[in-house]
Amino acid sequence: MESLDYLTKLVSKISDLPLEDFQIEEQNKEYEGATFSLGKQTFRSRKAKRTPKKIGYFVSFWEKDTERNNQPYHSTTAPDKLVITVLDQEKSGQFVFPKKVLIKNGILRHGEVRGKMALRVYPDWIQALNKTATATQNWQRPFFIDLTDELDLEKLEMLYFKQADLLSK
Repeated sequence: MESLDYLTKLVSKISDLPLEDFQIEEQNKEYEGATFSLGKQTFRSRKAKRTPKKIGYFVSFWEKDTERNNQPYHSTTAPDKLVITVLDQEKSGQFVFPKKVLIKNGILRHGEVRGKMALRVYPDWIQALNKTATATQNWQRPFFIDLTDELDLEKLEMLYFKQADLLSK
């Protein structure tokens, strides 16, 4: 799985901790879905896909309920962070969203909020977006790292292990 190999190499540059409790999420295999832990934190990982008709990258994340219907993940059972890897020819980057941000933006089921089973992400290299996509890109921006040309180890470490500064914004 390309995105998981990429993620493993990145993490090895900022931590000696091993990826543990690794599980493939069969229902989201098309997006290289997996969960793992790193130190005391839990993660869900996906590979985003470029779509031919809309700008941005698409990723799905859902689970089956007791009646085998698809539903968004619930905030109480979701891992601490969602990592979305974008690998697109010469461009690469990652979004590392903390659970609080996913709740705040209605991605996870929480209280009366239904949540979402998919998300479109907009890396910094995408411009000329419509108003709605620009608003989405704006809330996503602090949690994105462009890995195309250089590796900002400090930002990568912050995204994976800290993020307190970003959450106060």
